[in-house]
Amino acid sequence: MKRKSMKIEKVLPYSILTVIGVLFLLPLLWVVIASVDPNANSSIKLPSAFTLDNFKSVITDPVNIRAFIIGLLLSMGQGLLVVLVAGLAAYPLSRYQLRYKKPFMFTILFMTSLPITAVMVPVYQLFIYMKLQDSLWGTMFFLTAAGLPYAIWMLKNFMDAVPLELEESAWIDGASVWQGLKRIVAPLMIPGICTVGIFTFSGSWGNFFVPYILIQTPEKLPASVTIYQFFGNFGMVEYGKLAAFSILYTFPAIVLYIFAQRFMSQGFSLGGASKG
Repeated sequence: MKRKSMKIEKVLPYSILTVIGVLFLLPLLWVVIASVDPNANSSIKLPSAFTLDNFKSVITDPVNIRAFIIGLLLSMGQGLLVVLVAGLAAYPLSRYQLRYKKPFMFTILFMTSLPITAVMVPVYQLFIYMKLQDSLWGTMFFLTAAGLPYAIWMLKNFMDAVPLELEESAWIDGASVWQGLKRIVAPLMIPGICTVGIFTFSGSWGNFFVPYILIQTPEKLPASVTIYQFFGNFGMVEYGKLAAFSILYTFPAIVLYIFAQRFMSQGFSLGGASKG
């Protein structure tokens, strides 16, 4: 009886994980099959004929190309701004003994859990007052502000792992604080910077709600919003083009993860450095 109980305890977790894996795999399988099916619908079925017309239709549409470019500019711009500003903000929090550092860090931690939908109404009113409505720059700056709390918290923890003695040695040799940050801390922070940059880019690339609210001109909408063009009136959906668009939409994030996978793995296990 005891042996049977132990077998159940071993098999049950794997069975649950298998069910969860299948549930995640089925939508992905539908996307792949529907993208090459000329008569795709909402069911999973092998097509009678395979075609790349869905991809051709998506790629040759200038609206989609423009939306992808705008999405890349927004995401890359936010990623660069977040890493730069968060790094400068994390440095004094990591290196200096500030009087109100703990309450400030708890405030940042609270802001990381604040849902963006809770602030969109006042933000929208602020954008109207400042005449930033329907502005890509304004949208980028707001996305940057929304991503800063999480980035500051993470970069501060990464920076804590870089020994202060390395900077002190550089200061003794005549380096300024900025030079120490640029030449000593930043190179050792590359794994953490890449990790924060990737998470920021991915969050912005898949963000539908913020651009949908703050941008009204259809020509300025990123790919995360223009995907709705495949949902027509009266419940009509272009499933084949929708699936092809979805596959192409995942490419930037996948390429970025593959390119920076080594840096991300190092970033989560960053243990600092030692003097040679």
